[in-house]
This record gives sequence, structure tokens and C-alpha cells, in this order.
Amino acid sequence: MTNTDHMPLAEPASSSEIPVDSGGTGRAYRFDGLAAAVLDNRGSVVRWSRAAEDLTGVTAEEVCGHPVLELVADLPDDLRSATQMPASGRVRLLHQCGNIIDVTFRAIEVDDAEEFLVLAAPTHHVADHEQGAALLRALSSQNRITIALHDMDLATVQTNATPGTFDDRPVQPGTRLCDVLCAEDAETLEAVLRQVLETGAPVVRQKQQVSWRHDPARRHALCLSAFRLEDARGRPTGVAALYIDSTDALRARRNLDLAREVAEQVGKSLDVVRTAQDLADVLVPAFGDLAAVVLAQSVFDGDKPPKQLGGGDLHLRTAALAPTTAAWPAGSRCGAPVPPLSDHPLLRSSQHGKTVVYGRDDFIALMGGPQPAESVLPKDAHAVMVAPLYARGLTLGHIVVWRTGRSDPFTEDETDLMTQIASRGALAIDNARRYTREHRAAVALQQRLLPPATTDTPAAETAGVYLPAGGGADISGDWYDAIALPSLRLALVAGDVVGHGMPASATLGRLRAAIQTLADLEMEPDELLTRIADLVQRLAAEAPPGDHDSIGATCLYAVYDPVTQRCTLASAGHPPPVLLRPDGTAEVVPISPGPPLSVSGMPYETTTIDLEPGSILALYTDGLVERGGRDIDQGFRRLTDALAASCRPDRALDETGRALLAHLVDQAPRDDATLLLARTRAIPAEDTAHWEIPADPAAVSKAREWATRQLTAWGLDDLLFATELIVSELVTNAIRYGRPPSQLRLIRHNVLVCEVTDSSSTQPRLRRARTTDEGGRGLFLVAQLAARWGCRHGQNCKTIWCEQLIECPP
Repeated sequence: MTNTDHMPLAEPASSSEIPVDSGGTGRAYRFDGLAAAVLDNRGSVVRWSRAAEDLTGVTAEEVCGHPVLELVADLPDDLRSATQMPASGRVRLLHQCGNIIDVTFRAIEVDDAEEFLVLAAPTHHVADHEQGAALLRALSSQNRITIALHDMDLATVQTNATPGTFDDRPVQPGTRLCDVLCAEDAETLEAVLRQVLETGAPVVRQKQQVSWRHDPARRHALCLSAFRLEDARGRPTGVAALYIDSTDALRARRNLDLAREVAEQVGKSLDVVRTAQDLADVLVPAFGDLAAVVLAQSVFDGDKPPKQLGGGDLHLRTAALAPTTAAWPAGSRCGAPVPPLSDHPLLRSSQHGKTVVYGRDDFIALMGGPQPAESVLPKDAHAVMVAPLYARGLTLGHIVVWRTGRSDPFTEDETDLMTQIASRGALAIDNARRYTREHRAAVALQQRLLPPATTDTPAAETAGVYLPAGGGADISGDWYDAIALPSLRLALVAGDVVGHGMPASATLGRLRAAIQTLADLEMEPDELLTRIADLVQRLAAEAPPGDHDSIGATCLYAVYDPVTQRCTLASAGHPPPVLLRPDGTAEVVPISPGPPLSVSGMPYETTTIDLEPGSILALYTDGLVERGGRDIDQGFRRLTDALAASCRPDRALDETGRALLAHLVDQAPRDDATLLLARTRAIPAEDTAHWEIPADPAAVSKAREWATRQLTAWGLDDLLFATELIVSELVTNAIRYGRPPSQLRLIRHNVLVCEVTDSSSTQPRLRRARTTDEGGRGLFLVAQLAARWGCRHGQNCKTIWCEQLIECPP
């Protein structure tokens, strides 16, 4: 109940009980009201009131006709020298029992100074009365405190409420709370006052929400303190109530709390939609009844929004609504596009960065009429505030807050607050947009760097699965690879680059390219890892100062030969693979891991295992077995058990990989997880043929004859001529330039592989012979007749190979 002008309350009459000790007897003399006496012009007592008897203990019969000075214990000097009755002063009176009472008096002339009316009271009572009156006047003058005295029926007796406080009408004596407040609120307050009146227990700072009777739509926050009024004998006479209107204070506190909550809650996520939803949730119900966040469609994809002014289709889409359980119109659903808008002046103001408030009619005009507005206008909405989300020179969208029903209209202070909230929210959404853009680029790069998820080669069927850290929120340098090698072999790779983000992805790309290049040179796994370790050292040396230690990786490299059904592998600080055999048993392959690739100059050891056809070899990164600080051995056991339980011959390998990853990895892992599954195959023995080459030049013709017979048996007559020439040249080179023992091998699959192995490490070299040269055309002929050719080195041997395509029958 706020008032601006104040009518001070009347000072209450003094009524008190004055204990006066009567000679140590402990008896108390009661004193109520003011002591009154009438004196004549000589100072003799003419009349003596009952209150004067209570004050002095002297009766009227005893004092009337006697000078009043007989009751004075000692007269002050200023009174002693006075020639007439003073208007006021202080004297000490003798009580009949012998005590002395300090009193303050006031004299009033009566009948042309023939008589004087003297009023007196104990001095300390007068001081208390003056202080109480001063306190009451001070309280009455406070413009935010309304004081009301209510009688036993709770009707208003006195109040400092002024005209203008309630409906521009003064509060008359006898006014009830129901005449000022809405009936329900008045009933609540009267119940509180009645309890105070009945129990005597005061109420201190009790908060109440009320509405004035003339303005029921607007709610006010009252802070009520009330205490019971009693007379001198302790009997209740009414209730004194202090009403403090704390609406503005609570609104200011609410605004501060809202600003703090926006700072704490908005911006924790780097997802655009999640950030928009957090912003909408904070605003309801603290700021409005309904809230929506609409964003430019390009913002969802991380792109910059277009700069547009005026109406039309602004390409906006609803990103968040609060509360989500509200009965929103069909056109305001999450994800729904915002309909075209008319070129309204308030829209222009909003597009220039100003927070604007629309009335219901303005909003309907903005939407182009009642019918278009119906699809987006919430029920009972009477006001809407629209604040632009403007950050870093871009208008990302808008915050739209609705107030419905009996809620208060928006104020200018709330408009300023919403501008601040929108500024903070815009920065959070723009951060999420920029992250979305960078993340999308990193994901695209990662997808380009990884091989196809599945491959199908003569050596094995493979399926790879990759899960970035944070369930896709972060990108790292984990990778896998399946590289087809000559002679139907297959290289399997799993690696983990140190770090996250684009630098890790860039390092991944360089390492994968280097491994593919070295794999084509058909190096042994240990030698290949040694070369890659040297490369990592060079990359670390090229890194900026301070980043040298952040360049590193682990890697597992394996080569499987479907002819021999053997797999040779080596590890550079990488976890060992898990092998699932056709009989369903699973085990971790025992290997001797070398140092990570960031440490060069250390040797790597190879391990060779036999793989039956249908075996599954699982290569992975540590994110699959390290989980929440769990022991690494426990992670190996979980992986082994899950692999044995999930891998079935009738189940697609990629489906198995996804199921394993979902089972073994947390929903939002802290590290990347990569899994490569390879189901091995074998080349049947009837599709291979071997022939030992004697160290005799005559063996060349025998090798041609042997090859011809073998191709005829395989039904490859169309390759006889080319194969005879290839065999002739390769065997001749092995006898002439190599060292025994030598071997010729033919492999039939979708290609015909011809291999000649000898014990020499000399690298063959392709050259173009001159027309007068008698030799030097062997490898040139092989290169022309075969689809591809090459040379690989083994331990104390080398193999020259070539492949010819086999045409499938129609």
C-alpha cells in the first residue's frame, strides 16, 4: 500500500500505570491519564482530580484551599522568582508516603487569569509519550509504509494511507480490507490479523501477494507486520498493522537473480538448440508466462545468418519453447518455420537491435491479420516482448516472451533487462554456432581421412566403427585402415594420435598416407613402424615451440596372407588385438609392444600367428578398453567376452561392430573409440601352385611348360601367351641375377598372381633398352603385359610379382 502524501496519525492519549514505592512496602500506586488541578491566582488549590489523588496520594479534601506549594519538595530557582504562574515546567512533588515524584506540568489561564488549569504527569511518562509520538510521526511519513489501526472488528480506525493509494479515494474510518483489496486477498489478510488479535502473537514481515480491488490484474507484494493493541490493563483494543509494498524491491531482486541465472545456466552447452532451450527455460516463469527462441535457419548448421531488413520470409525457425508442456499453437512448434511477416515499424526497430514490446493488436498487424496470427498467437496473450539476438555483428534470431492472463504488462526496466539477457544469450548461441561450424568441418575432415567402413577382399571381410569423444562432440586422431596388398594379402592398421581437434586430424592424415605408401612397398611390420617413428620425430621437430611433446601416436600394424593363413604383426605402444576363433573361443593375442611412435631409435618385434578361415581379428584403440579409471586388464576381459558373445557367422560384421561399440563405450566417452573387425578367409590349396626353380638356364623352358599346364588345368587359356612371357622373363632374371634357392608360385583368384622368389636382396630396376641392346627388356615386358607388378623383400629373400586380371565368364 504505497502512498506519496501522508496524514500523520493522531497521538494517543497517555494511559499508564506508574509504580511508586511507598516506603519500601512494595505497594504500587496506579496512575492513569493526566493529573489535573485548578488553582486560583494566589496558587491555592480550588479543584483536585482523581488522577491528581493517584499521583500524589493526597485527596481533594486534604488539599483544596491549601497552597499547592505545600506539595512541592523543592522549588526550582526559576519558579521561585516567578511573579506569575509559569506556562510549563518541572517540579518535584511529595507523595503522601514520603516519596518524591518528578513531574512535568503545564498551566492554562482560565477566566481572565483568575484561575489556572494545571495538567501534570510523571516526567518519564511525558518523555516516553513524546518519543512515541515522534516515532509514530516518522513511520507515518514513510512513503512506502502504510500504517493502519484496526478495531476489534478489523475495521480501519486510523491510517496514513492517502488519496491515490487506493483507487484515488481516501480511506475513511470504518473501511474494511475487502473495500480496498480483492475479496480473496482481503480474506487472507483478515485471517492473519484476527489471529494476532486472538493470540497476541505478533506477525513480523509476512509476505502476501495481493491485488487492488480496482486493478485486479496487477499483483503486488506486501510485507505485513502486525501486533495487538492493549489498554493499560492489558485488554485488547485492536490491531496495528504495517504494510510495506515490496513489489519494486522484489522485482529488482528478481531481475538480479534472473541475470545471474542466465549467466550460470546459458552457455554451458556448445549445441545451438540446447543453448536456445536453456535460454528459454531460464525466462519462464521468472520473466514471462511463455518464451520462444527463433533462429535463422543457417545458424542451426553453423553458418552466418543473412542480413535482412523489412518483412517477408526471413527464413527463421523456432529453436526452443518454454514450457514445452504448454498448449502451443501449431505454428509455434519446435522446428517450425516462422511465417512471413509484414513490414511493421516495430519489426524494423527490432532488426536494428532494439528490444520492442508488442500489444496484441500490434502483433496481429505484424503477422498480417487475425487469421495468420492465430497459428502462432498463444491463448490469452496480451503482450509480447521481442529482443534481437545480436552478437559479433550478426543478428542470429530473436527471443520472444509472452505474458498471458492476469500477468502484469512489461515495464521499461524489464525491457532494459531483456536487452542485457539477449546480449548474453546471443554470445552463447554464437559460440555454439561457431563450434558447430568448426565441428562440422572437423567431422568432414575426419570422415575424409578414414577409409570406407567396410571392405571385401580375398583375404578378409572388414568393418570399421569410429566414435568420437563426447558422443561426437569432440574429434580426435584415432583411425583404422584396411589396405589391400599384392598377392591377395591384407594390411590391418589401428592407430591413436595424441591430442584432439584439427591438429590431431591433420597428423592422422599424414600418418595414414605414410603408412599406405610404405605398405605398398611391402615392408615388414617392424620395419614399417620404424620408418613411421622417424616420420613422427620429423613432425614433432616441425611443430611450433611448446608443441613438440604433443606430437605422437601409437599404432598396430598387421599383415595377413590368405595363402599361408598367417598373420604377422607389430605394435608401437598400441593395445594388442583380440582373436576370436571359429570355435567361439576368444583371447588377447600375446605380443611384445614396442615404444610409441614418438620414440625413435628403438626396435620393434614382430609376432606371427596362424588364423583359420572364419577367424575374427579385432583391432581397436584404448578408448574401447579404458573406461572410468577401470583396470586395463578388466577392459580386455570385457572386450573379449563381448566379442565372443556378439560375433556370429550369420550376423553382418558392421552390425557386430556397432553393437560392440554401444555395449563397451559410455554414452559420452572422454576418449575416442575405434574398432576394426576382420573376418579372415583362405585361398584354397587347389588355387595355388609351386615349382622349385633349378639353378640351370634350361629351367626357363621347363618353367614355361609347367605354367602352361597349370593354367590349362585352371581353364585360363586366354592368359597362356602373356603368362609364358612373364614366367620366362622372371625366371631368367632369378637364374641370372639372383641366388638359389628360387621358387615360382601361381595364385588364382579374381586375378592371376605370378611370383618368383630368390635369395638375393638386389632390387630389380625397370629401364628402357636401346634398339641395339640385346637385353634389358624383361621387366619392361612384364610391366606391359601385367596389370601391375612390384617387388617385396623378406628376410634374406626378395619376391618379384605381377598380376593379370581374370575375365569373368559371361
